[in-house]
Amino acid sequence: MYASGGIRLLTKRLQIHSAIRLHAPYRFASSRSQQKNEEPRGGTTTPVPDEASVVVSKSAYYFEAGYGLFAKRPSRPFPPPFLSPPSGSFSDPLSTHDRSRDRRPSVNGDMIRGITNGDDAVLVSDNFIGANDGVGAWASRERGHAALWSRLILHFWALEAEKDVYGDDSEPDPVKYLEKAYRHTIDATSKPNEWLGTTTACGALLHTDTNTKPAHPILYVTQLGDSQILVIRPEEREVIYKTTEQWHWFDCPRQLGSNSPDVPEKNAVMDKITIAEDDIILAMSDGVVDNLWEHEVVDNVLQSMEKWKSGSVPQVMRSDEQSTYAGGMQFVAQELVKAARTIAQDPFAESPYMERAIEEGLSIEGGKLDDISVVAAVCKKRIGR
Repeated sequence: MYASGGIRLLTKRLQIHSAIRLHAPYRFASSRSQQKNEEPRGGTTTPVPDEASVVVSKSAYYFEAGYGLFAKRPSRPFPPPFLSPPSGSFSDPLSTHDRSRDRRPSVNGDMIRGITNGDDAVLVSDNFIGANDGVGAWASRERGHAALWSRLILHFWALEAEKDVYGDDSEPDPVKYLEKAYRHTIDATSKPNEWLGTTTACGALLHTDTNTKPAHPILYVTQLGDSQILVIRPEEREVIYKTTEQWHWFDCPRQLGSNSPDVPEKNAVMDKITIAEDDIILAMSDGVVDNLWEHEVVDNVLQSMEKWKSGSVPQVMRSDEQSTYAGGMQFVAQELVKAARTIAQDPFAESPYMERAIEEGLSIEGGKLDDISVVAAVCKKRIGR
């Protein structure tokens, strides 16, 4: 009985293995010296359409947020129809002129929200932040485009949350929002515009519990895969919450997309966490958690906050946002990206990824070179609420 059960498990494991592309191939495919790395970048907002109506949650609390990004290789351009091709020559019909002017990617006539980082995607709004990690091995497959999948799912996820006004009239349901986003992405990437890919997903939606006096902020955290949401309480210098990674096996996380058995309604995990004003929320791709241990993340974040508050950050880092909370969060995110990148590019460094690989009996040294995406947000109370 045990043997037959073991055979069934092995067969299922092989089926999943053939269906889902792993993160690992690029680690072994080329050396670090052959990688063409982009410089880290950051910001405090991710674009929204000019014509989009402003949806403001009734929540008394909101995010002041910034992000930091590092791509192990430049992102591939989105294919048509998600990105209109420019006119190829002066002989092209004049009717192509208007559609060639706007180079922002779009779906169903709407600009795709968020920002792409390699195969990752991040999004920042007042009440929702997210970081998706597209599985880069799809680049070796015909019609594979993991970056498109990670960005579209995050785009539709944010739209579904916005349509529900972040749960103002009822309790938010981020898993339902993610399920709808997953279905919309399948529709958008099906024939005749078929594109394949998979992505992990993690997001945090900020709400207010009005059943208590005074009302306090509630964080709805949704996780599928091995990206991570981490909540730090600066005054106590400790982590009050973090998500648990979801794996099929080592280096093969749960993921949404082509050929994957995972779906939000069955596999996504949602937690409700009571937080406080000034708590720090991080949404991170595995490019961070594979290279930095938890205590290193906490120390880096707290040190960056102290530098920002003390004014010791170079003026060039403060010029756009001056001393706003969002500017501080951008600085926090970028410093964390730099720390993770240092380990990722060091073939002799000790890292969580190396430690887990050794536990699996694999001979791997150093950090894991990967796309590194961080959204850092601080919970603040709206004036007059």
